Amino acid sequence: MAGFDLIIFDCDGVLVDSEIIATQMEAKLLTEAGYPIEASELAERFAGMDWKTILLTVEKEAGLLLQASLLDKSEKMLDEKLAKSVKAIGGVHQAVARIDLPRCVCSNSKPHRIEAMLKRAGYHEIFAPNIFSAAAVGEKRPKPAPDVFEHAAQQMQADPSRTIVLEDSVHGIEGARAAGMRVVGFTGASHTYPSHADRLTEAGAETVINRLVDLPPVVEALSGWSEFS
Repeated sequence: MAGFDLIIFDCDGVLVDSEIIATQMEAKLLTEAGYPIEASELAERFAGMDWKTILLTVEKEAGLLLQASLLDKSEKMLDEKLAKSVKAIGGVHQAVARIDLPRCVCSNSKPHRIEAMLKRAGYHEIFAPNIFSAAAVGEKRPKPAPDVFEHAAQQMQADPSRTIVLEDSVHGIEGARAAGMRVVGFTGASHTYPSHADRLTEAGAETVINRLVDLPPVVEALSGWSEFS
């Protein structure tokens, strides 16, 4: 695929169906802390954000002082839940087999969690060692900051403008676009919502798919033309 140097996959909501598990747990914790919210609303508003940023946003919005212990409590609970329950999103092996490009993972999740989820899903060997966490690179700024994408391009010796990213969240797309990369949106995980595809397009995705089997022909098509042509 001569038009690209690299393809980047997000992890949560793209390779593993983890966002639905996280939003259900986080909605429960926020409701118990005095901020009633349904998991579906949490997914629509905050998908792609790390938990610390969600807590800070809620504190500012609602004037609540959420306990600092809530952060540590949720991290431990989520690690345990994901270790037992996270499922792979199907089609990854077939998709990467048909895309003749170097590949890597860029995620807001912490390194130990990415590794655990990818191993449980059977996808770790597909991407290792090129698995990058925003929590472990540069200034450790999560998406929508472009840092993890820029780091990946540097490590993979790829031109950002010749890099394509698969993302399921507005924040992820904004980060990839800020890094100068092209983006395909993905709505194939369980946390998707009615306006999901529209929001990803508005954020800068050139097209949106809901099956990974559709990724290879989309990448092939996009490699043949510039988004500015």
